[in-house]
Amino acid sequence: MASKRYKQLSEKIDNTKKYSVAEAAAFMQELKSANFDETVEIAMNLNVDPRHADQMVRGAIVLPHGTGKVVRVAVFAKGAKADEAKAAGADIVGTDDLVEQIQAGDINFDVVVAAPDCMGLVGKIGRILGPKGMMPNPKTGTVTPDVATAVNNVKGGQVAFRVDKKGNIHAGIGKVSFDAEKISENIKAFVTAINKQKPASAKGRYIKNAALSLTMSPAIKFDVAELADIK
Repeated sequence: MASKRYKQLSEKIDNTKKYSVAEAAAFMQELKSANFDETVEIAMNLNVDPRHADQMVRGAIVLPHGTGKVVRVAVFAKGAKADEAKAAGADIVGTDDLVEQIQAGDINFDVVVAAPDCMGLVGKIGRILGPKGMMPNPKTGTVTPDVATAVNNVKGGQVAFRVDKKGNIHAGIGKVSFDAEKISENIKAFVTAINKQKPASAKGRYIKNAALSLTMSPAIKFDVAELADIK
């Protein structure tokens, strides 16, 4: 059952309206109600069938204004690559010792980056990292010989995205403490990345529905025709 606060926020929303990016970004202040810095969350439903490999939408984008979230990064690397990762600000760097740490359930980080020559080690913990959405992948820039750039990107506001089996994508693209212009620019950057990933085999309207909300708020609906034109 919806709370009184949630109902009050819902009454502020015109459910017959499709909001432009600028309107949606500005409206986030109207939906602010929690006593913490809520995350601005975008949700999209795409006209794709991820059961077909050529319709899997997956990638990553470094948002122009970051996510506002402090991200802890673990890196699988050795030798000079390990030194580069540490210099770039990685929170944890290791090889076999990091595997053991993860196997023991000590997962005090948000993102995993791996040098290609360490992927054999990472494979040992794939069953642990996979369900948590932490498995490194070349498509999201988290399997790379340039571990320093990967760490900088993740720390600087990189958002990884992957469509689920029903065609949905969900991501945090900022904080309610951001001004409307920064939220708007982050939305446009994220939507641009999604549009660039449109499969050649996808027919009809690519973005079927999209909405914006805060952690503790109801959602407002985007004008998807505008989103389709963001390149």
